[in-house]
Amino acid sequence: MSWSKIKVLLVLVCDWKGIIQHEFLPYGQMVNKKLYQEVLAHLRDAVHRKRPELWENQTWTLHHDNAPAHAALFIHNYLAKHQTSVVPHPPYSLELAQADFFLFPELKTTLKGHHFQTIEEIQENAIRELRAITESAFQEAFQQWKKCWE
Repeated sequence: MSWSKIKVLLVLVCDWKGIIQHEFLPYGQMVNKKLYQEVLAHLRDAVHRKRPELWENQTWTLHHDNAPAHAALFIHNYLAKHQTSVVPHPPYSLELAQADFFLFPELKTTLKGHHFQTIEEIQENAIRELRAITESAFQEAFQQWKKCWE
């Protein structure tokens, strides 16, 4: 088994119906509060476009973990300014991060063993595999998430 020398960072937001937004970060870019604020601005646009009923009723809620970029006062102020409800994430609760227990393991399983030559090839294959995840798989993952909260 060989490890890839190319690393790609993907920011992904989903709900019980599927993926709402995905963004690949520029090579070498790390998530900081400023970049995360841009991601949140894109997310607001994506929710408005893809889940108009939630947008109009102002019933969409964000759940993110306690990563430093997510927990920054700058981000709290941005979310408050835009009246975005946030589900609080208990400290040290990795099992509640859907990307960690559902999406990324699913993605890694399907891409494991494939060798890609370019970043674009990685991105294309990752998006193809993510789009192949069924709505029922997302619904099941959200049921698991709810059980973890209980």
